[in-house]
Formats: sequence, structure tokens, C-alpha cells
Amino acid sequence: MKSKLVLNQKISGKTPNSRRNFIKVSGLAMAGAGLLISCDDDDMITDPNPEVFDLGGGDLGVLNYAYALEQLESAFYTRVVNGSYWSGASGEEQMILEDLYNHEVNHREFFKAALNANFSEEQILPESLEFNFADVDFSSRDSVLGTAKVLEDTGVLAYNGAGRIIETADYLVMAGKIVSVEARHAAAIRSILGNDMDDYLAFAGDDIVDSNGLDGALNPSEIIQAAGGFFSTPFTANQLP
Repeated sequence: MKSKLVLNQKISGKTPNSRRNFIKVSGLAMAGAGLLISCDDDDMITDPNPEVFDLGGGDLGVLNYAYALEQLESAFYTRVVNGSYWSGASGEEQMILEDLYNHEVNHREFFKAALNANFSEEQILPESLEFNFADVDFSSRDSVLGTAKVLEDTGVLAYNGAGRIIETADYLVMAGKIVSVEARHAAAIRSILGNDMDDYLAFAGDDIVDSNGLDGALNPSEIIQAAGGFFSTPFTANQLP
């Protein structure tokens, strides 16, 4: 299935030196991150179709939802840093993409730990989802960076939209920290595509910032529908908006 998210971009080759410093952030610390929080029976899965995993509702649903997206992004960047485009990219682009890879793996592992600390195994999204990257040419700079742009922009929209559903304050704080990193990723990729760190359209064009000066936000159902072409492993989100 052809994903609705895959875009083709015309990309030029200049990469300013400050990009990597812009996205250089500390990895997520698992200790003290509010992982050991008890859950209640309202978060139990009630999927009417036992053959397809449902993400659940409340904090459980949001954590599973974020876990699915972070699995997708970490799988994508794993393919990128092992692909022929990355091996032939400039040293700075390699460092940026390797940073993004490391961050997304940290995000994935955070959600895995949070879910395993608070919910039973049958409530947790499988940790080895399968993905469809058939429309991504991992030897092509245009294809890799164009897809990275869409995934990072989508990540920001997803976290912004999910924030209002989160019930536990510690999870909301961590989601806020993670979305700030996703926004740095989006800006870094946009700066490479725009070929100019000083070009405000690369960071804050009206395609991502509204008339009130705010990033966009989409509900989980909208994100899952848009990103569905990337997921080979089926799941539903019947209890999320």
C-alpha cells in the first residue's frame, strides 16, 4: 500500500554547521521518570476483535499509541543509518541522522519500560511491529530526507494531539519533553531540505505553525489513518479519539 505520508522533495546539498548542535540533547533517563505508576481497571482492553490488537484507552492507549509511533521512527532510522545513502552522506548529515536514530531508540525504550512497569503483557502493544518501507528508497537522499520530514512533522502533530488525553501528570511531563525533541528533529530535517538554517520558512512556515503561532495537533485516529501505510502489523485504536 502506498503511504499517504511519503513525499518527494527537491533537496539541495548545503548543510550549515550549527544543525547538529541544535538537536544535540541528552538521552532520556529511565530512572526517576515516573514509570512505576499504578493503573486502574478502566484501562483494560475491551477489543471486540481478539485477532487484532487494540491500543486501549486512557493512559494505556496513549502510551501504546506513542510506542507504535516510536517503533516506526526507530525502525526507519535504523534502516537509514544502515543504508547506502547514509554511508555516502556528508559527515554532518551522518551525525545528524545518527543523533535522530539514537533519540528515537531512546524514546521507544522509554515507552516500552513505562508500559511494562504499569500494565500486563496482554495489554501492551507487541514490541516487534513490522513496517512497510517499500515506497522509501534508502539509497536516495531525496527519499530518505523527504520521508524523515514527514515522520518528524507527524510526530509533533501526534504528541500535541495526544497531550489532552493523558491522565497522569508524570506522563504528560515526559510527553512534553519528548515532543520538544521531536520538534528539534523536524526543524533539523527542514533546515537540510531548505538548505538554510536562517530561513524561517524551514522552521515556522504556515504549513506547520497556525495564525496563533502554535504548532498543529491531530487526534490519534487521524495520525493512524495517515500513517497506516507504514504499518504492516495491524492494530486498532477504538478507545482513542
